[in-house]
Amino acid sequence: MGNRAPVRIAATADLHMRPAVAGKFRSDLLELGNKADLLLLAGDLTDGGTVAEAELLCAELAGLAMPIVAVLGNHDHDAGAGDVIAGMLTGIGVRVLDGEATVCTVRGHRLGIAGVMGGSGGFPAYPGDPDSGSEEHRMLMRRGAVDARRLRAALEALDTPTRIALTHFSPTVDTLAGEPISIYPGLGCQALGDAIDAAGATLALHGHAHAGTEDGRTTGNIAVHNVSYPVLRRTYALYDLATSAASG
Repeated sequence: MGNRAPVRIAATADLHMRPAVAGKFRSDLLELGNKADLLLLAGDLTDGGTVAEAELLCAELAGLAMPIVAVLGNHDHDAGAGDVIAGMLTGIGVRVLDGEATVCTVRGHRLGIAGVMGGSGGFPAYPGDPDSGSEEHRMLMRRGAVDARRLRAALEALDTPTRIALTHFSPTVDTLAGEPISIYPGLGCQALGDAIDAAGATLALHGHAHAGTEDGRTTGNIAVHNVSYPVLRRTYALYDLATSAASG
């Protein structure tokens, strides 16, 4: 692809790496160098957050000829080793975001990516209840609003013409369609969508909703894609982003 062509993003989530799927994605990922400019990973990259699973994940991703940016998901923290997993990914060149932003320059174009895991909390028609459920449930409810504020700040700090919001939890109900309505509050929160709208992001990507829908919009009409592997039914999705001469 030449400098004038759109920037092509590959994105996926919810690979849930474990011995049963070791090597499953490797051949597809190795072909990405001819298909995309960068790879974005939207969390739940391991099944139970263990170091052994993270080793399998790193083997799957090692040596890819493109920038890779990731956020972790709730399952990546299951074993209390989220920081270790992030460090292992960083060790193979993956940029892991948790309330930060990074800039990737591809074919002369600067793309900004801001990332958080996010959390639950629900949406106006599907509110969550922070006073019920397990301690994990309550923690994720609290995290949704906190991470929304961190996401907005990270997006607003970017000075790039293209700004991508990368989260694990959903910022819109659109991409939850197909999931039981009763669990919508646990799959994302309006606060994330409001942050994306307020910061004027170009695009938002998330995972987590395995039975959801790939394409949606925030309340402010920003494109959102649910890139959960069970939704995509392929190793990754490809999205083209228009670029301008000023972005070089």
